[in-house]
Amino acid sequence: MIITGDDLVGIQELKQFLNCQFKMKDLGPLSYFLGLEITTSTDGYYLSQAKYISNLLSISGLTDSKSVDTPLKCNTRLNLYDRESLRDGTLYRQLVGSLVYLTVIHPDVSHGLHIISQFMTALRSTHFVAVHRILRYLKGTMFHGLHFSSQSSLILRAYSDADWAGDPIDRRSSTGYCFFLGDSLISWRSKKQTVVA
Repeated sequence: MIITGDDLVGIQELKQFLNCQFKMKDLGPLSYFLGLEITTSTDGYYLSQAKYISNLLSISGLTDSKSVDTPLKCNTRLNLYDRESLRDGTLYRQLVGSLVYLTVIHPDVSHGLHIISQFMTALRSTHFVAVHRILRYLKGTMFHGLHFSSQSSLILRAYSDADWAGDPIDRRSSTGYCFFLGDSLISWRSKKQTVVA
């Protein structure tokens, strides 16, 4: 459990109360939690998932591979019919599920992950190549993360964009957005639209 806030006396009282009710151990200041690495400094918090990415690269056998500059090739159009189908999609599904958790810190892979996660039931070798490309991109950005500044302004900004009929199968468009509070990225999403434009 993570307990946070600016009322140190209240936090201490809560910990004492919980300690009376449950057997618990205070692990001190937050530094690692469920694959998230948290670094605290005077200018804010920095969150990363370098160890988690390293484990994924190890599982997929890409530890010694070269990194790439983008999560997907430009104008990637995956479909249900290219190349041969995969006999066993267990590793593919495991990697895609793990990559979903990575979007907590890496919003830059959200769109690519949105595309590859559409083929969980009809896997092709081209889909697995796309997953490997995302992992190779993450290898090059392993130590990137999110910085939540303590000195940032409280001005809310939002950005959005959409492609036009980007999915070659159902001709639906994808929309993406992100919200910043000052300099800190606080919300993002990439989603296929529900109707054909």
